[in-house]
Amino acid sequence: MSNRAEPYLPAASTGETPGSGRLKGRRILIIGGGQDSHDITDPPIGNGRAMSVLFAREGAQVAVADRSADAAQATCDQIAADGGSAFVIEADVTSPEDIQRMIAEATAKLGGLDGLVYNVGVVAETWLSKITPEGWDKTFAANLRGAALALKEALPEMADNGSIVLISSLASIKPGSRLPAYDASKAALAGLMRHAAFEGARKGIRANVVAPGLIDTSLGRLATKGRPGRAKTPVPLGRQGTGWETANAALFLISDDAAYMTGQVLCVDGGMSTIM
Repeated sequence: MSNRAEPYLPAASTGETPGSGRLKGRRILIIGGGQDSHDITDPPIGNGRAMSVLFAREGAQVAVADRSADAAQATCDQIAADGGSAFVIEADVTSPEDIQRMIAEATAKLGGLDGLVYNVGVVAETWLSKITPEGWDKTFAANLRGAALALKEALPEMADNGSIVLISSLASIKPGSRLPAYDASKAALAGLMRHAAFEGARKGIRANVVAPGLIDTSLGRLATKGRPGRAKTPVPLGRQGTGWETANAALFLISDDAAYMTGQVLCVDGGMSTIM
């Protein structure tokens, strides 16, 4: 049997590719576009920040929404350094009032809305034996209810032929996270997405889900610290993914390259969902 090839990390996987104008003129709101370092020194880029930077690099005007204004501003600073255009919206997705204000502010400042990404992930207790009503409700309020209310507010404002991407997780398909509330809330995003795709179709608005697997982010490293065996999880392609790889999948779905894709779940997991 031949030796395994060295893990392949092309420029697109490390955020080093230049923009090509795929989102020129688009107005996109990214909810969860900041980043929490979780006290990790020199953290890798997270999914939300990578999407924000990549979309701006591709020509979009980006509204970066996050519960932490500082985290969102750091993303906007990176976009500005890259030559892009972005602004901060501070909002807590567990607050219906904040969601209403966020959508209204993004639409007003962008002059309309062509795309929306919902990238929020709150975790609670491990194992069914340890869940509490409070932890369950907190997880669903952020991961699912916030997404539903954001879509409720955004769909009427979105321009024809717009695109929605909800960021789920491989945990929505396989119970590897040991976090039942997280798994269940992320799985429910697929049902919400399909309904958004159904309602949006009359305006040509598409809705899809990206389900990342083991991605090397600050949250991922925190999870590995709590469960060291996570780092040894076998991945067919031999490595964890990067935030840029999640962002590239979202870019495809938000762009016209995916003009005939709606109601779909796209796994970015190195083959874990289908090969393992």
